[in-house]
Amino acid sequence: MNSFKDKINRNALPNHVAIIMDGNGRWAKANGKPRVFGHTNGVKSVRAVTEAAAELQIKYLTLYAFSTENWNRPAEEVNALMGLLVSTIESETETLNKNNVRLTTIGDTKRLPKPVYDKLLECIASTANNTGTTLNLALSYSSRWEIREMVKNISTDVKNGKIEPDSITDDTIASYMATKNMPDPELLIRTSGEYRISNFLLWQIAYSELYFTPVMWPDFTKEHFFEIIADYQTRERRFGLTGEQVEK
Repeated sequence: MNSFKDKINRNALPNHVAIIMDGNGRWAKANGKPRVFGHTNGVKSVRAVTEAAAELQIKYLTLYAFSTENWNRPAEEVNALMGLLVSTIESETETLNKNNVRLTTIGDTKRLPKPVYDKLLECIASTANNTGTTLNLALSYSSRWEIREMVKNISTDVKNGKIEPDSITDDTIASYMATKNMPDPELLIRTSGEYRISNFLLWQIAYSELYFTPVMWPDFTKEHFFEIIADYQTRERRFGLTGEQVEK
């Protein structure tokens, strides 16, 4: 059976793919299990997609792992998720290094419990010299949090005379965002059949291609990822121009 991977043009890959990993809880419920069971099984999909991105040599992969709103979930689920984060980071560091993947993170990570934060920093340091795909975990992240922090920081620099208000451009704003060291995602994927952005990378996805799949995250495989990349390559990205202008 042919793989969608064989249909992918390696010269027309997105530089940055972002994924809203949704459906763990509903997948667990459908299997008669507690929500944490879904999160645990979702880890294999994280591994599969990271490996798929590395195989294609996609430069950046951002995964929405834990939002600022997720802190409002039942304490039992939040605690289980934090424990899962620690164990996953510990077990996957070797695999990340094997695949030449560098780990980074965005978000209000200082809200994370100290054991999680410390393990996260250890893995980031361990993979810092890898030169393949950058796996960027959005942890304790929301776009409104990010935009609020950007406004605060720009306001402080204006107040201190480092920036003139009239000199602020889109590039200025981008340089204060959490993703300042990476390009905006060309492709945003959301699993589980929901059609929402859920407070994720709102500034950065202004011109991203969107792909919504009914597949629940624990069922999401490399082949699903390859299929979506192949679909992305059939689209015409115009950035407000006409098709005729793009073709010139």
